[in-house]
Amino acid sequence: MTILGLAAAVALAASVAAALGYLPWLELTASFGETALPWAGMALQLFLTALLVTLVFFLPSSGRVLALENSHRNFRISMDDVARAYHVAHTADRAGVFTMSSEFDAVRERLAFLRDHPDLGHLEHDVMEVAAQMGEQARDLADIYSDEKVARARKFLAQRQEDAERQQERIVEALHVCREMKRWADQVELEESVVASQLAQLDDQLQTMLPELGFEPPRKAEATNGDMSQDAPKVVNMKPAAE
Repeated sequence: MTILGLAAAVALAASVAAALGYLPWLELTASFGETALPWAGMALQLFLTALLVTLVFFLPSSGRVLALENSHRNFRISMDDVARAYHVAHTADRAGVFTMSSEFDAVRERLAFLRDHPDLGHLEHDVMEVAAQMGEQARDLADIYSDEKVARARKFLAQRQEDAERQQERIVEALHVCREMKRWADQVELEESVVASQLAQLDDQLQTMLPELGFEPPRKAEATNGDMSQDAPKVVNMKPAAE
């Protein structure tokens, strides 16, 4: 077919070029009886060109016939086509399209669906039949992972994720409060220690100033008597030194 097409193209180009004067016509010595035929070469060239060009018009139909013969001769089920058809059937099954319960009716229903599908019209019947049988075998799987159940599971997981995020936010807020309370407690302890130090300094100053003012300072032993409880008020009656 390729050689025939090239020959027709060459013959047509040569005839057109000869008609325009760029190439000479085919020369052929011929006669009919005693009558010479000087145009015999040109006539033969035009006839061959017309014949080749006419045959070229039959090449597309011949190619289609040849391709059809090869497809029937070398036909085999393609797993890609089966997988694609099964995917379509399984997706429809998950969406709840099929309602038949018996095995025979379920396969027939899936096969009819695949035949009517716009993207699978070129597939062979055997491919669709295998895909329909596979879809029927995976009916329980399609029921478990149906679109409704998957959507409900996704919604449930989204709610759990939101709850986890809210709980995480609360934990972060609680940690912030704990750190703030710890800092506050440390500040209060520091202030109390400062106050205690100031009271101790004030007590030392009073102990030094009381004798000068004529008062006898209380003995620390009396202030720290074992009979006094820790919650008792620390009040000591002071007497003048003259008494």
